[in-house]
Amino acid sequence: MSDRSDGFSCPVPLADRSTVLLGHGSGGKLSAELVRDVFLPAFRHPALAALNDQAIVRVNGSRVAFTTDSFVVKPLFFPGGDIGTLAVHGTINDLAMGGAQPLFLSVALIIEEGLPMDDLRRVVASLQQSAERAGVGIVTGDTKVVEKGSGDGLFITTSGIGLVPDGVDLSADRARPGDAVLLSGTLGDHGITILGQREGLRFDGAMASDSAALHTLVADLLAVGTGFRCFRDPTRGGLASTLNEIAAQSGVAIELDEAQLPIRDEVRGACELLGLDPLYVANEGKLVALVDPAMADRALETMRAHPLGRQAVRVGTVQATARGPIVTMRTPFGTTRIVDMLAGDQLPRIC
Repeated sequence: MSDRSDGFSCPVPLADRSTVLLGHGSGGKLSAELVRDVFLPAFRHPALAALNDQAIVRVNGSRVAFTTDSFVVKPLFFPGGDIGTLAVHGTINDLAMGGAQPLFLSVALIIEEGLPMDDLRRVVASLQQSAERAGVGIVTGDTKVVEKGSGDGLFITTSGIGLVPDGVDLSADRARPGDAVLLSGTLGDHGITILGQREGLRFDGAMASDSAALHTLVADLLAVGTGFRCFRDPTRGGLASTLNEIAAQSGVAIELDEAQLPIRDEVRGACELLGLDPLYVANEGKLVALVDPAMADRALETMRAHPLGRQAVRVGTVQATARGPIVTMRTPFGTTRIVDMLAGDQLPRIC
C-alpha cells in the first residue's frame, strides 16, 4: 500500500499559522485569531477595539457610523439576489446593527479580465436598484481590472456611512443576565441556497437567499424604547458564531432553546444530508436582538409586524456565568450541549 497523501488535506486547520488559511475568512475562531493577533495590535483605536459591525465616532457633535465590507460570493448570481444586492444589503445592515440610519455608500469593483459585459451591467443595475429601494445613495467608487485567472469574475468592496440618533447605545459588550435573545426569522436560507447553486444540488422546495436591508426593521424596534443592548446580523459563521462573539465581549453565558429555532424544512433536510449544522450557516437578511426582558414581548410584537420579521421568535436567554463566556443549547430531550465557534468554515465564499 502506498503511503503517498498527494491530493488529500485535513479538514481541521493545523496549528501552523505561517500562511493565511481559507478558514481565516470564516467568521469563526481563525478569523477572531487574525483580528486579535494581526489587526488590533496594528490599528489601535477605541472604535475598532469595540469589535462591532461598524465604528461609531463623533464628528462635529454628530455620531457617525462607518463600515466597510468585501464580497467574494461564488456564484455571482443566485436565487434571491446576486453579488450586487448582497453588497448593498450587507453594508446597510452593518450600519443598522449600530442603530444608524444609512445615508451613503461607496462601491469598488475588482473585475477579472474576461467577465461578460452583460454580467457586469446586471450587477451594476442590482447595486443601483438595491440602494435606491433602501433610500441610500452610491456616491463614489473605484474600478480595477486584473488579469484573467486572478480575480474569479468579480469582487466588490462597499463602504457606508450613517448617523446614529442620540440615546441609541448598542454594542456587543452590553448584554446582561436575564436579557432575551430574539431572532427575526429562519436560519440558513442564504448559505444553503449558495451551496445548492454552487454544487448543482436540488432540494425539495424552492430555496432562495434571504438577502435584505434591515434598517427599517431596526428603526421600528428602536422606536419601541431604549431597552435594546445589541443588534447583530448573523452572517459568516451563522448564529452560533455571532452569539459566541457577544458572550465573549459581554462576559456572559447565552442559552438557546433548540425547540424554538426557526429552520425551514428544506434547510434542515439539506443540512442533515450534507452533515452541516444550521446554527453555523450564513444568513443575509436576519438580525439577532438582545433586549431587556421587560421589553422582550413588545419587541417581539414589533418584529412580527414588520415584513422582514414575521417569523420572529425568542430563541434564548442571557445568563450569568462563573466559568467564562459560553453558549449552550437546551435540546428537546432535556439535555444541554455546548455551541462553540468553528475553527474554520462549513461553507466558504458565501458572501
